[in-house]
Amino acid sequence: MASLSDLPIRDDLRGLTPYGAPQKHVRYALNVNENTHPIPEPVAREIIESLAHAVLTANRYPDREFMELRESLARYLGHGLTADHVWAANGSNEIIQQLLQAFGGPGRSVLGFPPTYSMHPIITAGVGSAWVTADRDAGFDIRPETAVRAIEQHRPDLVFLCAPNNPTGTGLALETIEAAYDATDGIVFVDEAYAEFMPKDKPSALTLLPGRERLVVSRTMSKAFAFAGVRVGYLAADPVIADALRLVRLPYHLSALTQAAAVAALAHAPEMLAMVDDIASQRDRIVAELPALGYRPWPTEANFVLFEGVENPQATFRALLERDILIRDVGIPNTLRVTAGTAEETSFFLESLAALGPGGAR
Repeated sequence: MASLSDLPIRDDLRGLTPYGAPQKHVRYALNVNENTHPIPEPVAREIIESLAHAVLTANRYPDREFMELRESLARYLGHGLTADHVWAANGSNEIIQQLLQAFGGPGRSVLGFPPTYSMHPIITAGVGSAWVTADRDAGFDIRPETAVRAIEQHRPDLVFLCAPNNPTGTGLALETIEAAYDATDGIVFVDEAYAEFMPKDKPSALTLLPGRERLVVSRTMSKAFAFAGVRVGYLAADPVIADALRLVRLPYHLSALTQAAAVAALAHAPEMLAMVDDIASQRDRIVAELPALGYRPWPTEANFVLFEGVENPQATFRALLERDILIRDVGIPNTLRVTAGTAEETSFFLESLAALGPGGAR
């Protein structure tokens, strides 16, 4: 069998590894920040009906501009946005890819602040851009002056910010986004995949969009809407951003079935988002109970908790896996990350971690 080294692959891709979150069949999968709550059955039935109707016309190409979906997303987001301000793709990863295809590429650079979402540098490499990094402040924060200093040092073509940040759950002040925007002539991209889990009184980067044509805010239906398997990501920005993405998107990139499912789900946003409060309460429960087990949880505004005090993360990961629980080693020393799931999942995780003793498995 041939290996990659036998192929004439691009030089800048040699030695890279693909995204590799473990996919194992376990009772409690709490490793990739999915919404572990099932879609409410009445909503699921309406989604199925919408899909059945779409199948009847599947012999035709879908709406290339997916206008009904963009209108639905704009209504959901609010903030005075219209369909012209919204763009969608097959998950927020494709949003990122299209953005980099339009504004990145060979000879251009993207600034990130690790630890951050692992797909940001992977997609950056995929389009031939350079991924450059800057350090965060204490507590995984990024202060405005830190962002400005990094931009002035690296002069990137794109600045990537994650709010709340994955894998740490750290929030991001709007002042940092504003400062980053003012410090660059390039694109400032804010990944708000976990925005629905932020404190209800915390403003979104969507509030900064008016008058900032280079600011892009992305969202996803994977987390709050329990739609990870459907693959729907979207962005809000000045309408000119969508004009740029049309130059690089594949024709008819969103299938008729994807569009139908998403529109139906958005029509029931209140029912779908009813899960968010329960998930947030389980997240807060994990944060509250971990210290008694000898661990320090980091503050989080997402649907997961990063906790430190793990003496041997891989040994603890394996010990929990033996108990049918899958969590995530994100590569930060002496830490592990767990997704907030249902009350039952949370209880079993905490009980299993407690059984390993302080510091976890050796």
